[in-house]
Order: sequence, then C-alpha cells, then structure tokens
Amino acid sequence: MTDIYTLQQELADASPRAILKAALARYDNIAISFSGAEDVALIELAHKLTDNLKVFTLDTGRLHPETYEFIDRVREHYNIDIEVMFPDADEVADLVSRKGMFSFYQDGHKECCGIRKVNPLRRKLATLDAWITGQRKDQSPDTRNDVPVVQIDEAFSTSDKTLVKFNPLAHWTSKEVWDYIRMSEAPYNKLHEQGFISIGCQPCTRPVLPGQHEREGRWWWEEATKKECGLHSDNIIAKD
Repeated sequence: MTDIYTLQQELADASPRAILKAALARYDNIAISFSGAEDVALIELAHKLTDNLKVFTLDTGRLHPETYEFIDRVREHYNIDIEVMFPDADEVADLVSRKGMFSFYQDGHKECCGIRKVNPLRRKLATLDAWITGQRKDQSPDTRNDVPVVQIDEAFSTSDKTLVKFNPLAHWTSKEVWDYIRMSEAPYNKLHEQGFISIGCQPCTRPVLPGQHEREGRWWWEEATKKECGLHSDNIIAKD
C-alpha cells in the first residue's frame, strides 16, 4: 500500500494536474466525485490524463433543474459516463412520512443529508480504493482550512479497507477555479449567473450577497461551524 505520509510530502506543493496524474497512476479503482464548478475543473484536467475516467454524482432528488441540466451538459461535453447514485427510496419515504418535506429547517440538515447524500456516497465509496474531490481550503472558514492534497479518508474507511482521498484543488482559490473554467471553456451550472456560488439542494441553497462568504448560501439558518453535509465529515472530526 502507498505510504500516504510520504505521498503527502511529495505532493504538498504540486499542481492540481500533477496531483491528479499521481492519483490516477497509483490507483486504477478511483473516481471523481462530481457536483460543482471545482469538480468540472478536475474533470477538465483529468480527461486529458486518462482514457478510463470514472465519475459519479449524487442525486438527492431535490436538486435544482439547472443542476440536472448541468450534469447532462458535462456528460455530453466530455463524452463520459457519469454514474448517478440515488438515495434509498424506503429511507426517504420514512423520513418524509415522519417529519414532512422540510424538517431540516427545524432540526438541522444532518438527518436529511445522511439519507439523501451520505448513505449513497458510502455505498459508492465501498466499491473504490480512492476518490477525488474538489475541496478547497478557502471554501469553509471553519471546517476546510486544513484540507490536505491527499489523505486517508477516516470517515469512510472500514476495518476491511483503507480509503484514500485526493483533494487536488486544496490550494486553489475560487478565482483560480473560475479562471481555469473560463480559459478551458468548460461547462458550468447556470445558477452561478444568478448569484449562487456553492450549490446544493434547492431548499437548502440560496444566492449570496456581495462580500458574503460562499458557504453562507448553504444551510443559512444554521451556524457556520455546521456547514458540512457529511460527505467530508472528517473535516469536522479533525476539529473536535
């Protein structure tokens, strides 16, 4: 198995392309988690490095129409398959029957995100040896400041398998991501033209005002320290 500490040292100051190249060279059973602008930048970089690019996305059942259109545009633009992971229908039905459609406004988003996002992600990650995310250090002032470019995914590793997570854009800013998207003419979600920066489910996402941090548009009724859905819960674990 790859010595992750050694790999961290080797890639600490590497470019996103170099990090992706190293990830794809070391792991055949690896996939990009796709949802937003950062992930498109990763796909734009990675599709030039391999003919076996694997991409998956999570459909919570509550995404904006523009997001569904965006997924198909990316699929067509890069001529790639995008595996769509869905939540368990029985789990969703049970939650809605017990608490209604908008319970997260009263008791927080953790339960809903767990059913609609974390559980489907866990099923997918159980089939992989490594995954690639678009996390950036500056995305969240409370939970992502210490995101490394490569790490053991403590949240989704099991007693039977150690899962590795690559974050090639950890050192990039939002401006660098968007400069790259514009330069490469990569597709992006049309909601970005309406003031949305960080885009999640429709009921839990809104545009941000000038000067607001991008994560303030997510779960805006909750404290900033809780603005993770659980996909990267190791960020929160590291802060405990």
